[in-house]
Amino acid sequence: MDLNTMRTIVRRDLKDEDPGNYRWSDDELDRHIAHAVKEFSDAVPLPTKATLSTSTGARVIDISPLTDRVMVEAVEYPVDKFPPCYQRFALWGHALTLFGDEVPDGSNCNVYYGILHTLDAEASTIPTKHEDLVATGAEGYAAVEWASYAINRVSVGGITTPREFLTWGNERLKQFRTELKRLGRRNRVRIRQLYRV
Repeated sequence: MDLNTMRTIVRRDLKDEDPGNYRWSDDELDRHIAHAVKEFSDAVPLPTKATLSTSTGARVIDISPLTDRVMVEAVEYPVDKFPPCYQRFALWGHALTLFGDEVPDGSNCNVYYGILHTLDAEASTIPTKHEDLVATGAEGYAAVEWASYAINRVSVGGITTPREFLTWGNERLKQFRTELKRLGRRNRVRIRQLYRV
């Protein structure tokens, strides 16, 4: 899926398919889609691995090169051991501090972390099974935004239209957030405790 396909799905669900009379511009829908993608990424980040160097005798590792980072799941040090040796760590800004018995000697460590998903004109990193969920969030944000805009404006739908959009939008957002909470990384059993540290 790409951004154009996602926008088409959102427009279809919002019943906003008349190109000559769109209620939302492409830029507005893109903003709502981006908002939903960020919220989805916070709950279900894209798993990534990076190899970073350590400094001899220093337990602090600079992780500022890890762009679009949402969270850090695990740090493997030293690398290439079996079973893998995961270290206890603390994170403060871009400083990752290792608390294991092993003091870094300047060799590499592996950092397993999650990053923001992307959805652009070419492709997406959002799993296919979750694309409709992201669309649901974008639709909710769009409907709530339009309800706010429509207050005290003349509408062919009457004075109840903004309230109906607000109610429908809030229902979509509730559905979106409920599913994010169910899928979210904070609700998962963390098996890393089973590894020797």
